Amino acid sequence: MADAVIANWDGHDYQARFFWIHASGLRDPEKPYIVEVSYEADGPKGFDDVVVRYSPGQAGRRSFKVETAHHQVKFHVNQAGRFGFTDLIEPEFIGATSFSILQRLKDAVQKAPPRSTFTLVTTDRVRDDDPLSKLLKTADKSLDVEKLAVGKTERSEMGEVRALWRTHLNLETDEELFAILDTFHIMEGYHSLQDMRENVDLRFQVVGLASGGNSLEFKFDGAARALKATERNVLTREAFEELCLEQGWIKSTQTEDRKNISIRSFGDGPTDYLDAAPDNTLSLLHLFDVRHLQAGADWDTDVRPAIEDFLTRVRQTDKDIRLFLDSHSSIAFLAGAMLGFKTTTHVELNQKGRGATSIWRSDDGKTGQPAATNVTTVGDGDDIAIVVSLTRDAFDDVQDYLKRSVPSVGRILHIVAANGPSPKSLAGGEHAADLADQVAAALKSLRPAFGVRRHFFISAPNAFTFFMGQHRDSMGPVTLYEFDFKGAVDGSYHPSFRIG
Repeated sequence: MADAVIANWDGHDYQARFFWIHASGLRDPEKPYIVEVSYEADGPKGFDDVVVRYSPGQAGRRSFKVETAHHQVKFHVNQAGRFGFTDLIEPEFIGATSFSILQRLKDAVQKAPPRSTFTLVTTDRVRDDDPLSKLLKTADKSLDVEKLAVGKTERSEMGEVRALWRTHLNLETDEELFAILDTFHIMEGYHSLQDMRENVDLRFQVVGLASGGNSLEFKFDGAARALKATERNVLTREAFEELCLEQGWIKSTQTEDRKNISIRSFGDGPTDYLDAAPDNTLSLLHLFDVRHLQAGADWDTDVRPAIEDFLTRVRQTDKDIRLFLDSHSSIAFLAGAMLGFKTTTHVELNQKGRGATSIWRSDDGKTGQPAATNVTTVGDGDDIAIVVSLTRDAFDDVQDYLKRSVPSVGRILHIVAANGPSPKSLAGGEHAADLADQVAAALKSLRPAFGVRRHFFISAPNAFTFFMGQHRDSMGPVTLYEFDFKGAVDGSYHPSFRIG
């Protein structure tokens, strides 16, 4: 019984933190289109946990601008939960007794205002072998109704899914089903409860609000419950500002007025739109299938020009920059090269990792030990491979790849975190910048001949890779590589940008 009570508390706190992350946008001057955020307010039942309204509508991947985003938020104590397409017709899946998530969706679509979307946010994950995993679009986790339409009979894989869902919803045609599913998103495997706490702190910090502190109890959890109890749970920009003043949440020293810039090559989450204004956001998702390039796309002729054109435009500012990189490491390196030492703006980065996002900057005072470096001769070639093992030891994988694919490499410069590779090997931004300086100096000490190519294999946080890219002008020709982490292609490395 006690465990059940705690799980219930955690579920409410998780939902509250999701609410506060969205509510922070009400104080962001770059996002005036976020006009209202509500917590357990009146709305289509089942998708009223958190509702966000936009005016004008939020541009995105749909044919219309979204004016209302409805969310159902489901938290489980552990992340062992797995689900598939059959679970969407079971009330128990969402902790209900009478209506399933699909029945709630059908009702919500009928009752909600036009230009609405509906998102299930859950810590559970879709089973890899379930047809539902094939229906979730990489870009925004919406359901791909075109894939669902594949297969003429109910004996086909998708035909079985259509038949089950259509019968459950008492629909006569597939077209009726597609119309209901068209605005549905499933954000599976979402952040942990602790990550959500830290993300609230980060979002509040960005808009000049105090954090929740280091106390056992996170004060914003109780604040959300108090809003509901006092019927103040629908926040406009004015109401949120009044609440912040009333509660003393506004910092006496305001956050620096920086220009937020976002580059994304990984999938959109329901709060990622808060990173930067649409004009300052570059989405490359249409060029990628999860981590891999779409068939026919090219790193140097498609991806690189898009990034260079975007950064050339947005870096023309009299403000310092806050850079959001939810992207491949090669993109972080290129961004560093374009926002290098010759630019007049100071750049801080929102570093995403296994835990919550944090702000890293080269002068944040978070220092650490130098890395260990060693040089291995592997052939007679003049080229040099630089293997950076900060988050995982990449040396063996790189050496195998070089033997097969890059015989021009004669030496490997290996950089290893002082206490061994791990996701927490770096203390922060200044540590990352110092290590990038160390790598650049170690590479220079090898005295590579003119025209020799440097091959970078980096296993490190994107903030480090960005700082490494800032040294690009002093390096000569560079080739970057991406690793096939999930074995979707061959479980090895693939060249990305070839610079110089």
